[in-house]
Amino acid sequence: MTQDPASTSRRDRKVRVGVVVSNRMRKTIVVRVDRLARHPRFPRVVKRSTTFKVHDETNSARIGDRVKVMETRPISKDKHWRLVEIVRHASTAPAVPGTEEIQQPTASKTPVAAVTQGEVVG
Repeated sequence: MTQDPASTSRRDRKVRVGVVVSNRMRKTIVVRVDRLARHPRFPRVVKRSTTFKVHDETNSARIGDRVKVMETRPISKDKHWRLVEIVRHASTAPAVPGTEEIQQPTASKTPVAAVTQGEVVG
């Protein structure tokens, strides 16, 4: 059996996993891919990173998401990678202190607002 040349070339495409660092453009995200490399002079392993512009057709990736991207034909001047899947969504950041509403306890008979403002209830 002979294999189809198109399916063979798809198998040879590069696949990388990285983190979304920007999603400000329409249908485009910027992904940072980190790798470890040996320093040429000193006996150390250093972290190197490369950024790719990636085509995101549905605008579904958010900053901090871990995504899998695949090399593809050139889509624009700088964009020749496409989003395959979102491996892990970024966790949501905690709320900024002072912006959330004050929760009143339901079991209390005295209003919390009156007590906190120093008024006498009774």
